[in-house]
Amino acid sequence: MSKTVIIVGASHAAAQTCVSLRQGGWSGEITLIGDELVPPYHRPPLSKDFLSGQKSIDDILIRPVQTYQDANINLRLGIRVGVINRVSKQLLTDGGDEVPYDKLVLATGARVRRLPIEGEALENVFYLRDTVDVLAINQKAQSAKTAVIIGGGYIGLETAASLRKLGLEVTVLEAMPRILQRVTAPQMSTFYKRVHTEEGVKIIENVMASEIIKQDHSLRVLTSCEQDFTADMVIIGIGIIPNVELAQTAGLKIGDGIEVNEFCQTSDPDIYAAGDVSWHYNPIYNTHIRLESVPNAIEQGKTVAAHINGAPKPYNALPWFWSDQFDLKLQIAGLSSGYDNVIMRGDNKAGRSFAAFYFKDDKFIAVDAVNSPRDFMFGKMVLTKGMSLNKARLADTGAQLKSCLMMG
Repeated sequence: MSKTVIIVGASHAAAQTCVSLRQGGWSGEITLIGDELVPPYHRPPLSKDFLSGQKSIDDILIRPVQTYQDANINLRLGIRVGVINRVSKQLLTDGGDEVPYDKLVLATGARVRRLPIEGEALENVFYLRDTVDVLAINQKAQSAKTAVIIGGGYIGLETAASLRKLGLEVTVLEAMPRILQRVTAPQMSTFYKRVHTEEGVKIIENVMASEIIKQDHSLRVLTSCEQDFTADMVIIGIGIIPNVELAQTAGLKIGDGIEVNEFCQTSDPDIYAAGDVSWHYNPIYNTHIRLESVPNAIEQGKTVAAHINGAPKPYNALPWFWSDQFDLKLQIAGLSSGYDNVIMRGDNKAGRSFAAFYFKDDKFIAVDAVNSPRDFMFGKMVLTKGMSLNKARLADTGAQLKSCLMMG
């Protein structure tokens, strides 16, 4: 009898799992169930080219719809799954349909973290997570002249850059002492604040939004230190929360996400999890992590498919990320959390091309490279191979990168 793989979720991990299953020889049924009405699409452009109007929905689809049809993959869009019955191996949708499975893949991703203040649900106050959000933001941006963005992480800064491209006056409010504080070194925060200021964005740090008030045709953002910002639109970007509820109510193990092993299996061997929602052990950093990253989602999708197809290949990839803002391409290899030393190569104080190498107890752990693909690729290679770097040599910007490797 033909067996069925059901994939819940419709983003990078889901799309990759589908294709890799067929490429790996899966001849049974494959059904992808997504709660959005559009096929799987690339999320990074949402705050960039899609928001600024340079790309349409068709332009950001991960694969054309025809690809799924040709591979006999059933797309069921605009449907929410409410319950997993692990005993009968069935899903129950919010519409009352019962969907049987032999293998189940949870690629449920994450949702926006809402800001718990009065007025966050007012008209012209937006969050940014999916195409519906961005189309609404773009529509308002056509008539708006001013915008306040609450949150100075990557999503907030990317949105600020896109709105500047559209000609809006933009103010970014960050609750912490510096933008990007949770994810990068002070030197990087200072650099991005300088560039955004040069591009006309106003960045205000160490300020917490306390209320949003509608006033005539505008919005006022009040802060806990009694500041007051008026804008035509407000965008909130303060992080995301993994969608673990479906797995949790089914009794699967949960950590900072759905707990999985090296093959992306959950505590139920017939159920897998991949992408932003999965919490997995990373042997490079010797800890469990949950990654909000496209490369992670793609590689985990391949791992899931390989295991289902009987050709297990453990997931142990190096985390890497990117961010595009104005003319800057930031590429990140590794995780800088817990660093105690940063070595800069290049001009981060006046220029727009440099790299930050992070160390912990003399061990190289991550690199942030801005408009510097060579530094990124070098750092990624060193981390992947578990090699060591000579910090003194690395600090000499006249030294070739290869000469910084410690042999033996």
